[in-house]
Amino acid sequence: MTRFSRRRFIAMSAATLAAGRASAAGREVAYWRGQALGARAEIALCGISQAEAASLFDGLELELSRIESLFSLYRTDSALAQLNRDQILRNPDPAMLHLLSEARAVFTATEGAFDPTVQPLFDLHARAFGEGRRFGADEVQHARRRVGFQHVSLSPQAIRFQRGGMALTLNGIAQGYATDRLASLLKSAGLRDILVNAGEIRALGDGQGWRVSIPGGRTVTLKDHAIATSDVSGTLVDPVAGIGHIFDPRRDAQLTFGPVSICHDSAAIADAASTAAVLMSPSERDLLRPLGAKIVGSAGIRS
Repeated sequence: MTRFSRRRFIAMSAATLAAGRASAAGREVAYWRGQALGARAEIALCGISQAEAASLFDGLELELSRIESLFSLYRTDSALAQLNRDQILRNPDPAMLHLLSEARAVFTATEGAFDPTVQPLFDLHARAFGEGRRFGADEVQHARRRVGFQHVSLSPQAIRFQRGGMALTLNGIAQGYATDRLASLLKSAGLRDILVNAGEIRALGDGQGWRVSIPGGRTVTLKDHAIATSDVSGTLVDPVAGIGHIFDPRRDAQLTFGPVSICHDSAAIADAASTAAVLMSPSERDLLRPLGAKIVGSAGIRS
């Protein structure tokens, strides 16, 4: 049975804390709850009434629908589903190219630890669990031959898989993109004190900032930046075998590093970097520095 990841937990906790902070400051707060890419989403706007925010929230819901139509792994009509099905996406939306370009930057910086083409590994483990059987080593190797972001070509004319049977998942970066996009729209509307949680968390603040709890009992104050947390075992693809939802494209064994929380100006980069970080040893995490990603919480290696 799928359970909430730590990432979802801190996101929901953060919005609740944020609303309390705004109320304590004696200012109105407008609040929205919904769904974004399969996750619970929440937005808090400080200094504006619920009635005044209604049209803004309508616009954000339309934007979330657009984002779902591009990046959802589970909507059969999404651009991502079309790419995975047809192995090519002609004349891709600029937002798809932008997101995949950001993904490629993190893929390169982390020397392949972050790789959106791991979807064949996820599919294999989920299918085997659903069929009540153990997967074979030959099946794993077959899936691994279809993994490698270097085998995806990007251009305004087409996104193309260069090996048959490849598939992308954007679950390690798209929620960060959605968070960034909603925050950008709200900032353009003139709001300066907000918290957005669309699976990852981003805050804008003109005052004391927004307090967010992260795993390990720590509290981080966000002000004009974002935070993302990943945990290999946060969601279990195979609960019986204890196989988590984040797969290492570089090696067969799932490592036992605990949850990692990362801050960055961009929620999308924080999202991707935290996904990579849970697959990296402490020394490998030095690769994150050129990205500007700052680790603010890490449980280290589990026993």
